[in-house]
Amino acid sequence: MATSSTSALFASALPSPKRLPPLTQQQSFNQYFKSISLSHFPLKGDFTASVAFNPSGNFDLTFADGGGDESQVAPPPPPPKEGRFEIILDNDAIRHLDLSPIHCMAGRTSVASDGHLPEPRKLLERTVGFTINYEREDPLDPRELSEFPDVRLWFVRLDAAYPWLPVVLDWRAGELARYAAMLVPHQMSMRLGVVFNPEALEIFVLNKVFIVYSWLKQHNVPKPKLKTSDMARMLGFGIGDDLFDLIDAQSLHPS
Repeated sequence: MATSSTSALFASALPSPKRLPPLTQQQSFNQYFKSISLSHFPLKGDFTASVAFNPSGNFDLTFADGGGDESQVAPPPPPPKEGRFEIILDNDAIRHLDLSPIHCMAGRTSVASDGHLPEPRKLLERTVGFTINYEREDPLDPRELSEFPDVRLWFVRLDAAYPWLPVVLDWRAGELARYAAMLVPHQMSMRLGVVFNPEALEIFVLNKVFIVYSWLKQHNVPKPKLKTSDMARMLGFGIGDDLFDLIDAQSLHPS
């Protein structure tokens, strides 16, 4: 009975991504935040541009002209970075919104006695990934992990507690894409993988730019603009220096 009521809570809190309307590329909302797609790749004829990732999380900037063989499956992501920190999740942690796996990712001897995570430079150097041991109630359930409301709700909780986390993820192994899929409305495609709602993705990326850039500067990480721009570029967007100048001119003191 408890499991049923919990599932109902998750379902009401986070609607299924399958209910989204068809996705189309929209114009960016200001001159500081631009999609890199239209200016960096030659296009022919009518097209629909999207930032797409395969269900395993591999990043791939894809441009679909409405055709293509849907039977073609997106390629798998590169292997995880050797020596990265690993966050291991199971059903119990997910259903109780338990964030303790974050503090265990570096091992008991590597986490400070006050429960703080490893220092930012070490996180950036080694990167962070997820191992999600999620047992489906129905073993034949074809949904991806990002389509389960309880899994997504755990990531919403994680993002509220550690909003800077995307910058330290193992990008090349697809962890940034998978993280975004947990938080950004999307649709699934066998050929393209996860296709994000472009307007929602813009808002997500810009929000992370504000948070990550300030976090990197706060911890005196070298080249915070470059690192933040690289993160946004992995999700298909270019960030101009003018935006960083505006952030610097209106800096907020940490509360």
